[in-house]
Amino acid sequence: MKNSFAIFFLISFSMNSQILDVINPKKNIGIKNWNIVNDDVMGGISTSTVSLNKEKNLLFNGNLSLENNGGFASSRLSLGKNILNGVKFFKIKFKGDGNTYKLRLRQNNRRASYSHDFKSAKDEWIELNLRVEDFKATWRGYSYSDYPALEPKEVISMGLQISDKQEGDFILEIEYIKAVF
Repeated sequence: MKNSFAIFFLISFSMNSQILDVINPKKNIGIKNWNIVNDDVMGGISTSTVSLNKEKNLLFNGNLSLENNGGFASSRLSLGKNILNGVKFFKIKFKGDGNTYKLRLRQNNRRASYSHDFKSAKDEWIELNLRVEDFKATWRGYSYSDYPALEPKEVISMGLQISDKQEGDFILEIEYIKAVF
């Protein structure tokens, strides 16, 4: 009886859930409208780029420097408002360098962004589900536990960031990021 319930639940979940490709370079989705926002906006000298590799995966790479009070490198992809309304989690497939990265969501009506950390393993593909309710409000490196919860329908951009004193060259390869409703 337990097994039949589990099978019914999985079938029911897959039939009722919808998936939206937010970043999927192999389908030409999420490869335009990227902006780089590094610590040079505050005097730092970190660098980063977003590009495609020969496998048609997205690359976020550069150098994180702590000089001149620096300490972050990031990129943002502009999204249409209301496209994430009802999202439950993000499915991300990536390969990295052992650093910890952040998936960041920005809302039109809020100063803070919402971040979810994910740890890469050197040269290993990982697939994770990042639940919307686990994204934390942050602003300029500080977390706010009493800030209003993320409202997915108000999200206008998605970004990748490296920070937290992880100085040196970095590279993160993204095969896809999908929104699951």
